[in-house]
Amino acid sequence: MRAPAALSALVDRAAALLSSPGRVVLGITGAPGAGKSTLAEALVAGLRADLGPDDVGHLPMDGFHLADVQLDRLGLRDRKGAPETFDIDGYVAILSRLHDEPGHTVYAPGFERDLEQPIAAAIAVPASARLVVTEGNYLLLPDRGWERVRPLLTEAWFVDVDDDVRRERLVRRHEQFGKSPEGARAWVDRVDEPNAELVRATRERADLVIE
Repeated sequence: MRAPAALSALVDRAAALLSSPGRVVLGITGAPGAGKSTLAEALVAGLRADLGPDDVGHLPMDGFHLADVQLDRLGLRDRKGAPETFDIDGYVAILSRLHDEPGHTVYAPGFERDLEQPIAAAIAVPASARLVVTEGNYLLLPDRGWERVRPLLTEAWFVDVDDDVRRERLVRRHEQFGKSPEGARAWVDRVDEPNAELVRATRERADLVIE
C-alpha cells in the first residue's frame, strides 16, 4: 500500500497496531537519506502525545554500528554504513528481547553523531512501552542475517523520496560531520549509493510505502 506522509494518519495507523496482543514493534526503513529518523521521531512524539510518554519506545538501528576499532580490525572502515558494518546479531537479540521480556526494561546502544560511534546502553525501552518504533536501512534485507529482522516486526514501513533530494541530504550530512564537499560527494557515490540500491530492492516487501 502507498500512502502520503500525513503524520496524523500514520500515528493513527501505528496506534491501531496495538489491537494485536503483546508488544508491537513497528519498523521504518528506506534508503540512506530518505528521512527515516525524522519520520520516526515525529511519529514517536505523536504517539506519546496520544498514548502517554511511557507507552512508546524508540530503538534506532544506528546504535548497532560496529565501533571504528572493530571496523579497522575487519578492514571495513571505508564501508561504514554497509550491512556488514552493523552488529546484526546484537540487533536481532534486542528485538527478540522486546518480545520475550515484556516485563523488563530493555537497554540498547545508541549512536553519538558527533563522535560517529555507538554508546552502550544509551537507550532504555521501559516495560510500559507496548509499542516500539525502530528504524534503519536494512530491516527488509532478505539475506546476510538481516532476514531474521522482519519476523520480529509487526509492520514494516518504507520511506521513499526523490533520489536527487536524498543525495543532497546525504552530502550535507557528511559535510556537517567534517567531510569536504568533494569528499562528501565521493562518499555518497562510493558507499551510500550502493547501499541505497540494496535497500530500494526491498521496497516491495514493506506493508506500507510512504512517499
